Amino acid sequence: MNGPLEHLDEQQLEAVTALRGPVVVLAGAGTGKTRVITHRIAHGVDIGAYSPGRVMAVTFTTKAAGEMRARLRALGVEGVSARTFHATALAQLNYFWPTLAGDSMPSIVDNKVRLLAHAADGIGLEPDTATLRDVASEIEWRKVTMRSIEDYVRARPQGVGGLDVERVTRLQRAYEELKDQRRQIDFEDVLLACAGMIEAEPRVAATIHEQYRHFTVDEYQDVSPLQARLLELWLGDRRDLCVVGDASQTIYSFAGADPTFLLDFERRHADARVIRLERNYRSTQAILGVANALMKDRPGALRLVAAGRNAGEHPAGHADGADAAPLPTVTAFDDERDEARAVAARIRARIAAGADPAGIAVLYRAHAQSAELLRALADVGIAASVLGGRRFFDVPEVRQAVMALRAAAVAPLTGTFVQAVRDVLRSLGLTDDPPPAGGAVRDAWEARAALLRLAEEAPEGTTLREFADDLLRRAKVQEEPTLRTVTLATLHAAKGLEWDHVYLVGLAEGVLPISYAQTFETIDEERRLAYVGITRAVRTLDLSWSRGARDRRPSRFLQEIGTRTVRAGGAGGIGAPTRSTRQARSSSSSSSSSSSSTASSPRR
Repeated sequence: MNGPLEHLDEQQLEAVTALRGPVVVLAGAGTGKTRVITHRIAHGVDIGAYSPGRVMAVTFTTKAAGEMRARLRALGVEGVSARTFHATALAQLNYFWPTLAGDSMPSIVDNKVRLLAHAADGIGLEPDTATLRDVASEIEWRKVTMRSIEDYVRARPQGVGGLDVERVTRLQRAYEELKDQRRQIDFEDVLLACAGMIEAEPRVAATIHEQYRHFTVDEYQDVSPLQARLLELWLGDRRDLCVVGDASQTIYSFAGADPTFLLDFERRHADARVIRLERNYRSTQAILGVANALMKDRPGALRLVAAGRNAGEHPAGHADGADAAPLPTVTAFDDERDEARAVAARIRARIAAGADPAGIAVLYRAHAQSAELLRALADVGIAASVLGGRRFFDVPEVRQAVMALRAAAVAPLTGTFVQAVRDVLRSLGLTDDPPPAGGAVRDAWEARAALLRLAEEAPEGTTLREFADDLLRRAKVQEEPTLRTVTLATLHAAKGLEWDHVYLVGLAEGVLPISYAQTFETIDEERRLAYVGITRAVRTLDLSWSRGARDRRPSRFLQEIGTRTVRAGGAGGIGAPTRSTRQARSSSSSSSSSSSSTASSPRR
C-alpha cells in the first residue's frame, strides 16, 4: 500500500501536509483535488494529528462521497464521516429529534411538484406542470439563499410562468401549510432544521462540536448561503477547516451556489493558508490553452499547465493508443442536423481507428439538443447513452437481472462463476452480438453486457452470492458500471467527469451562451459552463456550431479564445488553431519533458 505522501507533486504535497488552521486549496480542473483531500486526511490520521471518527468530509453528491470513502479505505483509513451536506444534516436530525421533540422526525417530501399541485388545487390555481416545476425551483432557491417569502418577493418580483408574483406567493404559502399539515419537510428544510436545531439547542451544538474537530469541504465554490451557515455551526470555534474548489467551475449559481465564499475565504480567515493546484494531469496543453484563454482575467481563474501525458493517472482508462496531441478544431455547419451527422461520422471514424466508445462524449448546453445527436449516431450504427437519465440500477432490465442473479446464487454452481453469470444473463436476453443501435432493445443489451463485464472483472474466487450482494451495494451508493457506449451529456451533467475525446456542439449565440442569459453575471455562468466542457477532454477536443434557421452567429466564447472557424458542408473540416493553442503546443513539449513518466510521478 502506498503512503499518503507518495506520488504527489510539490503543490499537492504542500496541501496534503497543511493539516492545521484554515486552509483553502484552489484546485483547477484535472489537478487531483480528490486525491489531495483523501491523502490529506490519511496523512493526518497516519501521524496522529487526526482521529478518523472526529473528521467530517463534506461533498455535494452521494457518488462523490462514496468515491471519497473508497479512496480512504484504499489508504487504510476507516471511520471518517464522508457524506453530503444533506446526508450529514439528516443523520443529525434523526439522532437528536426524538430526544428534543419526543417523537420521530417528519417524513421527507418525495415529490415537491406533486405536493405543489395539491397545494395549488387547494387555493383554486391550475398551473401547468412546467410552471409547477419552476415554482419548485424558486422555493429551493429561496430557502438555500435563506430568504423569507417576503424577501423572495423583493428579489424576484417578476412572477413565474403564467403566475404573477402575488399568486406565486400564495402558492408558496399554501405549499408550506400543506407540508406542515402532513407533517413533512422537504430537502431544503433538512438543512434549515438542522441549522435551527444547532442554533437553538446548546447541548446539541456541544455534542456536535465534541464529535467533529477537523473539517474538509469539497467543491466549495458551489456552497449556498444556507450550506455555508450550517458549516459555520458545525465548525463552532474550531479552526481546522480545509475548503477545496475552483471558482471557474461554478455552474450552479441559478440554484443558489455562491463562489464568493471561496473567493473571499482568505479575507474572512486572515491567517488562512492558500495553496494553488495548477498542474493538470488530464488534458493536453493544446486543450488547456483554449481553457486558459476562455477564463483569462476572470476572478479566481487558475492558469492550468499540462503535467505531461505520462505523468498522471487517467481513471477513465480509455486511451486508444495514439500518441499525437492534435489541436482543438472548430467547424461551422448550416444547421443542427448537418452538425449532428458530421459529429456522428467523425465518431464512427474514430471508433473504427480503435477508440473505445466509452471514451467519447458529445456535450451540449440543453437536453433538447440530444435528440438529433441520438438519431445521427444510431444512423451510423453507434450506440449512445444519455447521462443524467435513469440511473443504471433503476433500469428494469438491470433490476430483473440482479433479482435473477440473487435467485441463482442459492443453487449449486455447475460451472465457473463467470459462466453462471453469463447463463443467467443469456436467459434474460443477452446475445453474443448486439442488436442495432438506437432504441430500448439496444439499451437493455448494453446494460446486461455491463453486468457481464463486472463479473469478468471481479476478483478471483468471487461467488455468485458475493457478486449479487456487491451489485446491491453498488446500487445503494450509485457506483455504476461503465457502459461501452458513446456518452451524450449536458454541460451540467458532465462536471467532474472526463473522456479521451470530447465533441462540444452548439457553440452559437443563443445556444451557448443560452438566449436568456442577458446580464454580465448570467453570461459569466455560461462561460464557466463552456470551460467545464472544454476541460473534460483528455486527448482531443472538437468544437462546432451551426447557423440554423435563425442565422445564428458563432458564440462570443469562440471569439474570446481567438478561434477561426472553417466552413463545413456536412462532413466538416478542420478549424484553424487559435493563437493560444499554437502557443500551447509549443509549450506543451517543455511541460511534458519536465514531468516524470515513471510510476512514481505525481498522479491524480
